[in-house]
Amino acid sequence: MSQTMPAISATLEVPDARLYYEVRGEGPLVVLVGAPMGADSFAPAADLLATDHTVLTTDPRGINRSPVDDPDQDSTPELRADDLSRLLTHLDAGPAAVFGSSGGAVSALALAIARPEQVHTVVAHEHPAYAVLDDRERLHAGADDMIATYFAGDVVGAWKKFMAQADIFLPEGLIEQMFGGERDPQQVADERRWFAHELRPTTRWEPDITALREVPTRIVIGIGEESTGQLCDRTSTALATALGIEPTTFPGDHTGFADDPERFVTRLRAVLRES
Repeated sequence: MSQTMPAISATLEVPDARLYYEVRGEGPLVVLVGAPMGADSFAPAADLLATDHTVLTTDPRGINRSPVDDPDQDSTPELRADDLSRLLTHLDAGPAAVFGSSGGAVSALALAIARPEQVHTVVAHEHPAYAVLDDRERLHAGADDMIATYFAGDVVGAWKKFMAQADIFLPEGLIEQMFGGERDPQQVADERRWFAHELRPTTRWEPDITALREVPTRIVIGIGEESTGQLCDRTSTALATALGIEPTTFPGDHTGFADDPERFVTRLRAVLRES
C-alpha cells in the first residue's frame, strides 16, 4: 500500500476569523473543500490523493476548529471564497485545482469568479444553489421552513424536511437515529450554525453564468452516479446546461468522496489529468 505524508495542521488569521487547515503530500496543489463539511470529512480522500499531490483541506469559517469573531455573521459563498483565496496566497503554491462538494462547490465557483488566476480547475460536485432552477421560489420557501422548524426545537423534523426537499430517501428510523438523542456537542454547534448562518446564503447564491463562461478556469460540474433524481442532480445538471458543458459523473452519491474514497479519488485523478 502506498504511504502518504502525514498532515501538517496550522491556522491562518483572516478578517473576522481564524482558519484551521491541513496540508498533505507533495506535487500539484489540490484543494478539497466542503461547506459545512470540514477537513475531517475529506481526510481519507486527502490521504489517497497526497501520494502525488499537495492536498489542502480546511474547516470553513465558523465550523469546528475555525472560529469566527462574530458568531452572528452569515457564512456567504463570497466570504468563503475569500478565505480560500487567502489560504492559497499564504501557501504560495498555486494556481490550484479546487474540488468543492455541496456548499463547498458554491465556494469554489465563487472563487473562480473572484480570483480566476488562483484556480486552474474547479470541480463543483453537487452544488445546492437553487437559483438555476425554475422552482427556486418553492425551494427557498422550503429552506426557510426547515430553518424555522429547527429553531422551534424540532431537530429531527427539520432534517426530515431537508431530506425530503433534497429528494434523498433514507430507511425508516435512520434520521431519528442520526439526529435524535445524545449527540456530539461540536456536531450540534456546527449544525446550528449551518441552519442559522450558512444554509440560506449558500442555497440562495446566484451564479454569474456569463462570468463562469468567460473565466480561464476550467469548470467541471460533478454529479454522483447514485444521485439521479435528487435535488443536487437537478441543480448541477441545470448549471452545466447553462454553461454549455456536459456534467461529469463521480462514484457514489452526495457524499461519495467520504463513502468510497478510493473509487472517488481514482475518478478525481482522471478528471484532473484532463486539465
